[in-house]
Amino acid sequence: MKAILLGCAFSLLAVPSFSADLSMLPLKAPTAAPFLWTSCYAGGQVGGGWESSNVTDPIQIVQDSISGPGTTTSVTTVSVNSMGFVGGGQLGCDYQFDARWVIGIEGAVLGSTMKGSTPVGLPANPGDIAVVSPKTDFIPSVTARLGYALDRVLLYAKGGVAWAGETYDVTGSFTGTPFAFEGLDTRTGFTVGGGVDWAISGPWSLSLEYDYYNFGHGTVLMIDPVNAPLGLPVDTKQNIQVVLLGLNFHVFAGQSIAP
Repeated sequence: MKAILLGCAFSLLAVPSFSADLSMLPLKAPTAAPFLWTSCYAGGQVGGGWESSNVTDPIQIVQDSISGPGTTTSVTTVSVNSMGFVGGGQLGCDYQFDARWVIGIEGAVLGSTMKGSTPVGLPANPGDIAVVSPKTDFIPSVTARLGYALDRVLLYAKGGVAWAGETYDVTGSFTGTPFAFEGLDTRTGFTVGGGVDWAISGPWSLSLEYDYYNFGHGTVLMIDPVNAPLGLPVDTKQNIQVVLLGLNFHVFAGQSIAP
């Protein structure tokens, strides 16, 4: 009987020690809730751009303005490829309407140094040339976007309306007469693109994006103060591609949604 009582006593003494050992075991950390992309944001972006332009009838405006109407008997289209730096800012808002899908709207403005030039011969006086030079100055856009969230990484596609501010120059000399035609145009078109946005830390995210812009055909009035002060029209067609690296500040960063 004494042996039984002693055994029970030792068992009771061992219980606190065992409990203390359990308290020392590491506890599993709670699972973090997924990152929430619902937020408004603002930021900047930089990158490179490529433009393809077709300019129709630059020969005619030169030859007919200097030597008279009817000098040019054929239609000529000059293709010019341009490239340069682009950079600007963006402002937008996103709404995450379930665990994965995000919708949003964004306004952006890019400045550009994209410029190119192509020489073309003036057949009415062989040996003379005109240099056709389009330049893109700015590209504003308003787009909607649809994203798929992988926690702190957002894959998205976007599309909407865009505008391009363009300058066109046609310069050279014809039959000994110098000419310098210039035309300004702001054109409306569309843009589509996509990219990835990564919430790197706190309210900040880093994005990599590709965009395609198409502005179709348009007529530009080319003016030379000496040879054509009232202006002569050329037809232009263009598309632009850009790759951008962006940095955004999110107003409501740090929130999360339930799993």
